[in-house]
Amino acid sequence: MPVVHKAAQVGFSTQAGTYNQGRPDYPDELSSWLRHTLGIDVQSSVVDLGAGTGKFTRLLKPLTDHVTAVEPVEPMRQEFAKSLPDTPIVHGTAESLPLADASADVLVCAQAFHWFANETALAEIHRVLKPGGRLGLIWNVRDESVDWVAEITRIITPYEGDTPRFHTGNWRQPFNGRYFAQPELTCFNYAHSGPAETVIMNRFLSVSFIAALPDPEKAAITEQLRELIRTHPALRGRQTIEFPYQTQAYLCRRLD
Repeated sequence: MPVVHKAAQVGFSTQAGTYNQGRPDYPDELSSWLRHTLGIDVQSSVVDLGAGTGKFTRLLKPLTDHVTAVEPVEPMRQEFAKSLPDTPIVHGTAESLPLADASADVLVCAQAFHWFANETALAEIHRVLKPGGRLGLIWNVRDESVDWVAEITRIITPYEGDTPRFHTGNWRQPFNGRYFAQPELTCFNYAHSGPAETVIMNRFLSVSFIAALPDPEKAAITEQLRELIRTHPALRGRQTIEFPYQTQAYLCRRLD
């Protein structure tokens, strides 16, 4: 079984509950994209790879009863089972899926593909998908044109080290024309609405490489985030904050 990156294994193990509380949901329009662009209907067999606590799996459940979740981190699977007890979730990684050949119509990865963006993973996903199958990649991307969002990025970025990140664009490299066509992008605007404790503190303390830090460094980041909330005019004294995101959804067509 391939090794899970340390930041994911440690960070997501220690912060599975916080992750579930702090991560944004998804725009309503994404359900239409799943139906019409990825082609999910009531008969579709769908795999949610890197399912985590099941935040994205909840969007799939109204579309089809044939959903299987795959997640390598045990505490995440435990959180998933609490909220989606009727949905099967199995231990596995993108490079070693415990699924039969040509057993899925669609495979989706939400907030996850950058962790395993390599040709071995794409070959394994290709194996599991049926001819004509579709791979869907989804990320909620912070809108850093907003100054206080950019300031959050400035606070956390020095700690990311070698952690795989969506913003580097390295996740595109395995799409070399062998297993899948080039990703086709659809964008949606989205705002995560809630108190600062949820949409900022829980959200960023559950970031993998932050959650995996030693306590003194984590405390320093916590204080910087709280100071931003206390002092920024757009955040100070607000009971509800609208955290702006752009949801990027990519269709990748399986090549036969």
